[in-house]
Amino acid sequence: MADKVKVGFLLLGGCAGCEMSVVDLSEKLVDALAHLEVVFWAPTAADVKYNDLEAMEDGFIDVAFVDGMVRLDEHIHMAKVMRKKAKTLIAFGVCAALGGTAGMSSLHSKEDLFAKAFKNTPTTDNPDGVYPQPSCLVDGKYDLTLPVYEDKVRTLNQIVDVDYYIGGCPPHHSHVGAAIGALLSGQMPPKGSWITNGKAVCDVCDRNPAKKGDNLSRAMVTKVLRTVDGTPDTDICLLQQGYICFGPITQGDCGGSCLNVNIPCRGCGGPIPGIEDYGAQALSSIASILKDDTVSAQLMEKYPNLAKFFYRYALPSGTLPKRM
Repeated sequence: MADKVKVGFLLLGGCAGCEMSVVDLSEKLVDALAHLEVVFWAPTAADVKYNDLEAMEDGFIDVAFVDGMVRLDEHIHMAKVMRKKAKTLIAFGVCAALGGTAGMSSLHSKEDLFAKAFKNTPTTDNPDGVYPQPSCLVDGKYDLTLPVYEDKVRTLNQIVDVDYYIGGCPPHHSHVGAAIGALLSGQMPPKGSWITNGKAVCDVCDRNPAKKGDNLSRAMVTKVLRTVDGTPDTDICLLQQGYICFGPITQGDCGGSCLNVNIPCRGCGGPIPGIEDYGAQALSSIASILKDDTVSAQLMEKYPNLAKFFYRYALPSGTLPKRM
């Protein structure tokens, strides 16, 4: 039997939902483990320490899946260590690939974020404004440290060289299975590519008018609605109903999961090929199908923070934050 492929999982700043999508493979994961050897999975699943990873020989891990965004100096250090230890490194999920929802915090100062988290919430009792510090001396003898909080969220490829990208928040387990299958078969796309089925969300959406043989002439959006304004018709394209959906520019590796439960796509799957700045393209695409200024005004009224709306999952990867 050929040697197993050594894989590692490393969580940076995230919720570990991407790793749950691996567990969600269920029986297929058991089958895959006949060909895979998990040599590192921290801090989520295995009782291993960062020192264990640092002690491995460079290139020991065949494929590393790194999920979560980069916000702490600890994240930066571990991303660099994993890069040395892995022959192939995958930005696993939209946080690692584009920054994720946490990336929106880059629109706020560190001081404002700390005040919100540690002082100004209704359930917080902190009249002296004591905030976490990188180091402190306890009882005059215990020198304790915490990771340093960086000024902005960064994507994995802003720290280290990334070989492949997988989108999703989290990635759909079926797509994770397909990606692992591609890894084991050696049928990988060129380095730097997204591992994707190559279809947009609209391509996999049952509401797509093209699938129904409807009139394909361009339909303009005549009003803007949010899901709190009503219940979308499950048979009609959300955009045609006025519910802003990013399906046309988002990879559909999820199988249209959100649309299947009547929720518009918000772009966690990552951009379809050819798009470098997801938020800018989302803004351009949606603006181009709004009927007139009245509808544009409705959009700004319904979504008063357009930066967070269009860059919900992709702010750190876009042009906007690079110039802030």
